[in-house]
Amino acid sequence: MATIPSHNFHLRLPHMINQRTQYSLSLKPHFSHSTLITFPTRASPARAMSTTDEEASISTRLEPESYGLTTAEDIRRRDREAKESKRLRDTWRKIQGEDDWAGLMDPMDPVLRSELIRYGEMAQACYDAFDFDPFSRYCGSCRFTRRHLFDSLGIIDSGYEVARYLYATSNINLPNFFSKSRWSKVWSKNANWIGYVAVSDDDEATRCRLGRRDIAIAWRGTVTRLEWIADLKDFLKPVSGNGFRCPDPAVKAESGFLDLYTDKDTCCNFSKFSAREQVLTEVKRLVERYGDEEGEELSITVTGHSLGGALAVLSAYDVAEMGLNRTRKGKVIPVTAFTYGGPRVGNIRFKERIEELGVKVLRVVNEHDVVAKSPGLFLNERAPQALMKLAGGLPWCYSHVGEMLPLDHQKSPFLKPTVDLSTAHNLEALLHLLDGYHGKGQRFVLSSGRDPALVNKASDFLKDHFMVPPYWRQDANKGMVRNTDGRWIQPDRIRADDHHAPDILQLLTQLHHPSQLL
Repeated sequence: MATIPSHNFHLRLPHMINQRTQYSLSLKPHFSHSTLITFPTRASPARAMSTTDEEASISTRLEPESYGLTTAEDIRRRDREAKESKRLRDTWRKIQGEDDWAGLMDPMDPVLRSELIRYGEMAQACYDAFDFDPFSRYCGSCRFTRRHLFDSLGIIDSGYEVARYLYATSNINLPNFFSKSRWSKVWSKNANWIGYVAVSDDDEATRCRLGRRDIAIAWRGTVTRLEWIADLKDFLKPVSGNGFRCPDPAVKAESGFLDLYTDKDTCCNFSKFSAREQVLTEVKRLVERYGDEEGEELSITVTGHSLGGALAVLSAYDVAEMGLNRTRKGKVIPVTAFTYGGPRVGNIRFKERIEELGVKVLRVVNEHDVVAKSPGLFLNERAPQALMKLAGGLPWCYSHVGEMLPLDHQKSPFLKPTVDLSTAHNLEALLHLLDGYHGKGQRFVLSSGRDPALVNKASDFLKDHFMVPPYWRQDANKGMVRNTDGRWIQPDRIRADDHHAPDILQLLTQLHHPSQLL
């Protein structure tokens, strides 16, 4: 972990950025209300690390005199990234699940690994940007404006622009998921920021790297608190009852997930439209804008961790069920959900309907994570088929969807082998495991040099002899800044353009009338 002098600098870099060449460039003062006191770099060191490198890996430090220098390892890594970018450009449909990732997970395809980490970091951004502090009047909101989200998090050259923020009403029975301020004067009493919709930009390098334009939807989940599982009603109900345009009443999903996705509070500026209405209208707008451009390929990718993984599956299904992945000219846009530590969402008929619509789902899980085994601990896809047929109509008979990539934190030489329910559910730990996974039975070797210290950002999961403090991520001065009078205050944060789109009502009218759809 880099040592920071007396200035407040932001050092968090995405895994795909060349660490040594970008390190010195990213030493820039950050917004005073959001600067972090310390931040390990994402790629330190830049070489692959194996079991024999365990002691040396995290103890390696960037020396000041090395800043800005290009090493042979840097050149090799850049060459590897260039080759992976070319492969992604040529094979992005397979990476998005065109063939259900056949032959890509064992052995692990390096391009798929890189993309899984990239979309996982998009989900992680929802945690890093969320205000969890109950003593902040903005608790439950995003700490940054949408136009500066990635830059504020130190995600340099992401290639994406945030098109819309997503909010949900807290007036539902998931109290352990929502965060609220202790103060009486707050930004909103009934809403929480829950994610964002982004679209890859017009930069030629981005389009060349991705091979298409990508609409990305990221949902916030839960960091380590697992109490929200107990809040679930564990009760399936037809999705058509919550406004989904589904022709089959046998298609059911967990009622708590449906409520979170579809409920709204008409008296609240942020949640007067449901999360569902917000995401569908924004996808509709972006597909109308880019879907039929000459020579333009388009994809829709949804990502989320934990409860956010459930929302990712629901919204991916919803986009396809509504036909929003079809352009005016009839072109079908692939819809993919990458989820991390996500729970089961619906019943067998829900799974079958997702497959009928062509939605692809890849679930990355820690084998020791209880969330990925919930709900439906007893009646699920692993039960005998005859039993599932008999119990198929019961309101607590669940089935996972899509393909699964199982990982085991006990295979990593960096992590404590103990099975702790909260740490086994940690997203940064999953991204660390992805970086070291090469296939079943193969040795754990970090591929991109992604900094293992990130695991302890919001957990105590790294082995103690690496001497990385647990829960090290914190805001400078708890977000307080000095105003022009020299007084310490919490600066204003919410901006008008972070509210709902001005034409959302018009888009909703079109959604409710199929004749006006794409």
